[in-house]
Order: sequence, then C-alpha cells, then structure tokens
Amino acid sequence: MAHPYEHAESSCRKWGGQPKDYLEVHEWLDATKSWVGHSMHRCFRHHSEGIFEAEKLFGIYINNSDEKKVFVRYIAEQHVKEDCNGYIPSAKEWLEGFNAEIKPKWMLKTLNIKK
Repeated sequence: MAHPYEHAESSCRKWGGQPKDYLEVHEWLDATKSWVGHSMHRCFRHHSEGIFEAEKLFGIYINNSDEKKVFVRYIAEQHVKEDCNGYIPSAKEWLEGFNAEIKPKWMLKTLNIKK
C-alpha cells in the first residue's frame, strides 16, 4: 500500500465504517515518511512496538461510523502486515534485517526487492 487513505479503505472493507474512521491511525504509522522519503521509513513504527505505541496514543479502540468497536491494535496490525508481506516484525528484527546479507522476506517489499 502506498498511502494512509488506501490503508483506511482496506480497514473499511474489513470492519465497516468510513475511511475517515481509521485515517488518523494510518497517518500516524506513515508520518515517518516526512523523516525519510523512502519506504525505509517503516523501520520507525512498522513493528510490534509501534503497534502498541499506537494503542497508547489512540486508545484501546475506536467506534467507527457503523457504531462498531474496532481495536486500534488490530488496525495497526493490519497496516503493518499490508506493508511487510503479511508479517509483523519487532524493532529488533528491523535492525538485524538491515545488516543481514540475505534480507528477510517481510523486508523485501520495503526494500523494493523482487524475489
């Protein structure tokens, strides 16, 4: 996925509601694009620790416009999985992956490497 709005649309398909219900969480996860203008920005928040930070920041759940309770952790997990080939790495795995001769499969999409 390329844009937080696309992640928000994906959240709608999964849990209902409108993109605006989820956009703030997805924008926070991708805000690090302003620090690093490359997909490597994901190393800062696209990991298990980042998911729990999102929950601390936005609360345990949101109520979407369909009046359904959706856990922030699930929204953030979905975002990370979409960007990391279905996997949720830890921050430690990001650091190890940078130095690995053979990059982990979940990191390939971020590095734009075709396998």
